[in-house]
Amino acid sequence: MRLSTKSRYGLRALFDIAYNSGNLPAQIQDISRRQNISPRYLEQIFQSLKKKGILNSKRGPQGGYCLAKKPEEITVKDIVQATEGDTLLVDCTGGKKKKQQCDFDGGCVTQTVWDEASRELNALFGSITLKTLCERGHAMGIKREQDHRFMYFI
Repeated sequence: MRLSTKSRYGLRALFDIAYNSGNLPAQIQDISRRQNISPRYLEQIFQSLKKKGILNSKRGPQGGYCLAKKPEEITVKDIVQATEGDTLLVDCTGGKKKKQQCDFDGGCVTQTVWDEASRELNALFGSITLKTLCERGHAMGIKREQDHRFMYFI
């Protein structure tokens, strides 16, 4: 299984906002520079995150992007589902949410493996929040970058 760059970059970008900007709007060029992600691609990813109510945007010179919820309320699962659509490993699992019917549905022993793995993955992704990642970043010694728009020298 591989997650697309939309999920991976989306998670990195939201971590960046939570870690470096706090309650202030983060500008796309700053996130792009720190995370080495194309600004145009970030804009596309952010549209999905805005639609799902994870991210807000503010226009203008002091504008940018900010989290729509507190970092402890946004999980990795929320971000992956906003960018990927779901976190099922295969299409034939997921109970009532199945994407497609399988010829072996109900009689396939491997289907139980994929269903269990999807549930475990969802539980793991649901237990990790942006706050958790910020704590891990701090423990790893990742430097925070202060927003240069609000630095004044006298």
